[in-house]
Amino acid sequence: MTIQWFPGHMAKARREVTEKRKLVDIIFELVDARIPLSSANPMLKEIIQDKPRIILLNKADKANDELTKEWIAYFTRENEIAIAINSQSGEGVHQITKMSLELLKPKFDRMKARGIKPRAVRAMIVGIPNVGKSTLINRLAKKNIAKTGNTPGVTKAQQWIKVGKELELLDTPGILWPKFEDPEVGYKLALTGAIKDTLLNKQDIAVFALRFLAENYPGVFESRYQLEKIPEDMAELFDHIGVLRGCLMAGGMIDYDKVAATVIQDIRSEKLGSFTFDFPPIISAV
Repeated sequence: MTIQWFPGHMAKARREVTEKRKLVDIIFELVDARIPLSSANPMLKEIIQDKPRIILLNKADKANDELTKEWIAYFTRENEIAIAINSQSGEGVHQITKMSLELLKPKFDRMKARGIKPRAVRAMIVGIPNVGKSTLINRLAKKNIAKTGNTPGVTKAQQWIKVGKELELLDTPGILWPKFEDPEVGYKLALTGAIKDTLLNKQDIAVFALRFLAENYPGVFESRYQLEKIPEDMAELFDHIGVLRGCLMAGGMIDYDKVAATVIQDIRSEKLGSFTFDFPPIISAV
């Protein structure tokens, strides 16, 4: 599957982020803990250049705990600062301001030495659509300031938001990149909801998901789908799930689109468990 999707508002957002970069001290890059690489924008290094960065692995509650720890260790080895968070519950969020102050202490010490009055840390939050930027902002600000939604493209403009006396946030619209060179990246983004469902073939996404889980998380279908292992024939698997979950059309025919939607929803709602779909480079499976 090749996905090319770069709407005009995203091109504009990229330009605006580049222009506003000089106004901030630090970048918060929000990624999906289930797909830390697939949800990381490869254009970002070019955009932020030499600005300090903290990688925030959001939705950590939906990811595999052990693999999240592996990802944190991986980023540490790469001389990056990474924190696992859950912006919905607030878990890990308290570390963000603390880590920012530590990272920027040398800069603020230099400013103080030059007689510049202390001020709040100015941070820019960036990330792909539907990764949870607005939810995180509302959690940090302790009130509903940023508009939220569970579909991509909710935030369309930039806005400054004060978080206490120590932090000011610049929210930005989600930015995807023009094309996904690796088809698996497209599948993973689609599966986790970063791409609007209307742009996709749900059956392709469901087939990818089922095969990926069968290979990397053996035994996962036993409880939900009453299967110890999945058949090689995807049609046979869809038939089994369709009958089991009542995805039927008139005359008892299997509604394959409904089966695909059911599988995707089961995964997104963690009915099958909590999974990580990107593995750190040092390992290839759990």
